[in-house]
Amino acid sequence: MTIDPLVLLQAYAIGVFPMSDDREADEVYWIEPKRRAIMPLDGFHISHSLAKTIRRERFRVTANRDFAGIVQLCAQAAPDRPSTWINHPIERAYRHLHEIGFAHSVEVWEGEELVGGLYGVALGRAFFGESMVSRRTDASKVALAWLTARMRFGGFTLLDCQFMTDHLRSLGAIEISQRDYLQSLAVALDGVALGAGRGVLAGGSGVCAELAFSPLAGDAWAGPPADASPLSPSFTVSGPVSGQDIVQLLTQTS
Repeated sequence: MTIDPLVLLQAYAIGVFPMSDDREADEVYWIEPKRRAIMPLDGFHISHSLAKTIRRERFRVTANRDFAGIVQLCAQAAPDRPSTWINHPIERAYRHLHEIGFAHSVEVWEGEELVGGLYGVALGRAFFGESMVSRRTDASKVALAWLTARMRFGGFTLLDCQFMTDHLRSLGAIEISQRDYLQSLAVALDGVALGAGRGVLAGGSGVCAELAFSPLAGDAWAGPPADASPLSPSFTVSGPVSGQDIVQLLTQTS
C-alpha cells in the first residue's frame, strides 16, 4: 500500500490523519477526533527541573538530522507500548513527506545515541505532531520544549498534538472541540492551496518551517534576525541556539 503525499497533506488540511492498528498491519484508516489536543504556543509549562535540564544542555538537540531514525524509534515496541500505530506504509509516507520538505523531526541525543525526539508535518502556520519518543528521562519533554519554542520563533499559530495524554497535559496541552480546532486550522492554513495540482509539493512546508527548523553548520539550531519573527522581537540569535535561549523564549510573553 502507498499513501499519496498530496492526499496526505489534503487530509491534514481538513483535520484528518492516518493511523494503523499495529506495526505489521497492512491497513491504514483515517482519524478525525471529536476532541483535539493542542499545545498553546504561549502556554508551555516548563517546570524548574525541566528548565534546569535544558539550560545545562544535558542532551544535544538537533532538527532534521535523523528523520528516519526518529520515525523508526517511535515505531519500535517498548515495555510501556508493546505495539504502535506506525505501520510500514505510514513510515514510508512520512519519509517521503520529509524528502519533499513537509515532514520534520526534532532529535535528542545523549552522546552519539539517539534517545528521544518527535516528528510531524508542517503546513502553513500549523505543525501536526505525529509521534514522540523517550528512551531517557525527560528526553521527549526536552524535544517538545524545543519544538514549541521554535514554533513561536517561526511564527506558527497551531501546534496540534492530536490526542490528549497525561504527559501532554502536564506540559500545558489543552483539549478543544472539533469545531474550535477547525477554526484554528483555517487560520493557520490561510493562503495554503493544495488543490491546484501536484506542483504544490515542490514548495515544501513554507516560510514558518524554514525559520523554525533552520540549522546552522553542525548540530545546533540557529535563527534569523529577531525582527523576522513578530512573536519574539527581543529574541536575538548571533550563533547556535542554546538551552538558555529556549528557556527564555518559552517564558517570555508575546
